Amino acid sequence: QVQLVESGGGLVQAGGSLRLSCAASEGTFDNYAVGWFRQAPGKEREFVATINRSGGTIYYADSVKGRFTISRDNAQKSVYLQMNSLKPEDTSLYFCAARNSPFARTVARDYDYWGQGTQVSVSS
Repeated sequence: QVQLVESGGGLVQAGGSLRLSCAASEGTFDNYAVGWFRQAPGKEREFVATINRSGGTIYYADSVKGRFTISRDNAQKSVYLQMNSLKPEDTSLYFCAARNSPFARTVARDYDYWGQGTQVSVSS
């Protein structure tokens, strides 16, 4: 069982930046692809970014492409989401998720383990 803990959320003005972190408890973390998803109140959970086991394959949602960067440090058992040029519409609860596969996927149901989420709020 992999336990994931997100951190780094907060309140920021539009145009600002935040860096989210996802720390895993599992010792074989480098076998897992990891994704970031977000969910705003009253909306469905949506894909943000994903990275494969090695970090060589990365996908982004169109809405964040060019502004967000996902990366991972397998030695630290962590995945990061650098978020720049934040917009009010980025306000959401952000979740980290891992799947029992080295291959990155963009669909939430393909992920096996989820963190509790970290809140990101962007003011206009």
